[in-house]
Amino acid sequence: MNPLKKIAFLLLLLNNFCFASNNSDTTLIKSHLTVLTKTHKFRTYQNVDQLNETANYIKGIFEKYADSVYFQEYEVNGQTYKNVICSFGTAHKKRIIVGAHYDSCGDQEGADDNASGVVGLLELARLLKGQKLNQRIDLVAFSLEEPPFFRTVFMGSYIHAKSLMDSKTEVYGMISLEMIGYFKDEKKSQSYPLGLLSLIYGNKGNYITLVKKFGAGQFTRKFCRTFKSAKAIKTKKFAGPPALPGIDFSDHLNYWNFGFSALMLTDTSFFRNKNYHKSTDTMETLDIARMAKVINGVFGTLIKL
Repeated sequence: MNPLKKIAFLLLLLNNFCFASNNSDTTLIKSHLTVLTKTHKFRTYQNVDQLNETANYIKGIFEKYADSVYFQEYEVNGQTYKNVICSFGTAHKKRIIVGAHYDSCGDQEGADDNASGVVGLLELARLLKGQKLNQRIDLVAFSLEEPPFFRTVFMGSYIHAKSLMDSKTEVYGMISLEMIGYFKDEKKSQSYPLGLLSLIYGNKGNYITLVKKFGAGQFTRKFCRTFKSAKAIKTKKFAGPPALPGIDFSDHLNYWNFGFSALMLTDTSFFRNKNYHKSTDTMETLDIARMAKVINGVFGTLIKL
């Protein structure tokens, strides 16, 4: 091989390496999902020891990559629960929050709901390490999103959002990763809160959805535009009034309540995944390849904002 071809070949290898390093690793995704879902006890609010074990695992992964990592602890009925927070680009004042809850509802693995979102955080932490950022990015794993604490002041996301408001932190916006791993290509695999929406969005559950309320703010508009333009995965955008069933069914609702611009990134939950809150919500039902593409899309958008 002549010297010029050798240099070109090495540059190609270097380019391929750099491209690969900025993409989600499906092997790591499977490994994280296994740790989070194949546990001795389920990740419910009753099993505080299991929640603590999960929080420690998340913190340990965050510590490999982030500028800072800490627990945000709070008490509910005499028990201590923890949000796990890590930060990148801490020199910046304005910040973006990316959150996902790690508790599950009842005696089930909670693979899509919401180990998938938590794995999204873990992979984002790896991808964000060493990146040049325009804003500070905080990744937050929330406790107590599920009933009986949903829509109460005991949600981990409420505790976190309130702390940002109380400290007058400058928040650019928030993204809630809520069920990002379930996809179906079959006809009639997707339903909607209003049947007529199938005429607009189709009846196949083969896309990820960016969900926001009307007037959700500048951040959500820019995030949605940038995410869709990247074309990492088939994406649809949905905007509606907060009263529409399902539009606020995750942690972003607490950021809305405190006046922050926020959206939910989701596979549409029970409108598609019929394993929702059932023992059949296992990691074997997830589409790891498309889940990786969702994470790639979030990462690519974050570094451009």
